[in-house]
Amino acid sequence: MSVIAIFSGIFCSADAVVRDVMDSTGYRLITDDQVVARAAETSGMPENKVRRAFSAKTSVFNKFTHEKECSIACLRLALATELVKGPAVVHGFSSLLIPQSVSHMLRVCIIAETPYRVEQAEVVQGLTEKDALKQIRTRDADNAAWVETVFSAKDPWDISLYDMVLPMNRMNVAKAGALIEENLIKDAVRRTNASIQAEKNFLLAATVEMALCRAGHDVSVTAENGAVVLTINKHVLMLTRLEEELKSIAGAVAGVRSVKTIVGKNFHQAHIYRKHSFEVPSRVLLVDDEREFVQTLSERLELREMGSAVAYDGESALTLVAEDDPEVMIIDLKMPGIDGMEILKQVKTTRPEIEVIVLTGHGSEADRKQCMQLGAFAYMQKPVDIDELSETLKKAHEKIQQFKS
Repeated sequence: MSVIAIFSGIFCSADAVVRDVMDSTGYRLITDDQVVARAAETSGMPENKVRRAFSAKTSVFNKFTHEKECSIACLRLALATELVKGPAVVHGFSSLLIPQSVSHMLRVCIIAETPYRVEQAEVVQGLTEKDALKQIRTRDADNAAWVETVFSAKDPWDISLYDMVLPMNRMNVAKAGALIEENLIKDAVRRTNASIQAEKNFLLAATVEMALCRAGHDVSVTAENGAVVLTINKHVLMLTRLEEELKSIAGAVAGVRSVKTIVGKNFHQAHIYRKHSFEVPSRVLLVDDEREFVQTLSERLELREMGSAVAYDGESALTLVAEDDPEVMIIDLKMPGIDGMEILKQVKTTRPEIEVIVLTGHGSEADRKQCMQLGAFAYMQKPVDIDELSETLKKAHEKIQQFKS
């Protein structure tokens, strides 16, 4: 029996279609919530961070943490583990992670024109037209970003990505369900020995990718009957050393018979490849209105494998804290508008788990005492020794990791 993979727009009656198909086929349902929960359990990452992979908005720290790529690897493994259990309806973002090589899969897109979606939002959730349109735009942006991530395609409703595209403004739920069931029995999507092997290959590739992510690497993985291919889509200087490390990790995974590494198209030996280090902070937010100073500081931290983002004023810093997940902040005290002392107060009130290092050239002893009383991790004077600051950052990171464990 085949797998039904359904990707849909919001307010397109997709849930009703899914229920209709499940009632007719007896298939079990695999949702994004289930896949995210299993991925979080397997990886140890919080569910909200795994789920963020579906969002169009990527963390400003992702360049250093590779959290989105790791989340997608976790999701692939969770989905692959579920698929080998037998026929199912996979509904949501996760449905697009199933590779084309798994041919016993019917890819379905459920979408509708905007007036229909607005009407459904009003009927189902009682939303106003304005609120409905806002939710539609937000979800469509997420859908577009996800399709670009998975397929490098711009249009999430591109008919070439699916076996069927069902416009719900032109048919009812029963008709949509009947069309899916009609196509489900066609020879093109029947389960074969080759497609079953492809499903197993998907699971092995996902397992290898997860092992590499745990070691801090971000590479593409495919597998075929135990033969694994790792594609390095990064500019690399010390390529041979990297290949040896990747092969060592992948080769230790059960079921892997051979490992081959290749460099992706348009990538060459040009820069130093850095895997993600879990021993140093990679989510540092630098807040200072002295642009040249803070940019230079960011570059010097990056040379020490510490990832950072920059905010040039207090308002921007607090917005980033609300929308993202910095672990450590380095803030200046004297800034126009919202100053460092106010930032410290608000951050320790709303996000006490964030460690704050005050780095200032104008502070007094009274300022130091007040900062420490408010919960600052450290109070340091400019000009600061970069090695001393690095050690302080590492100690803050260690405290955070101890708290998490």
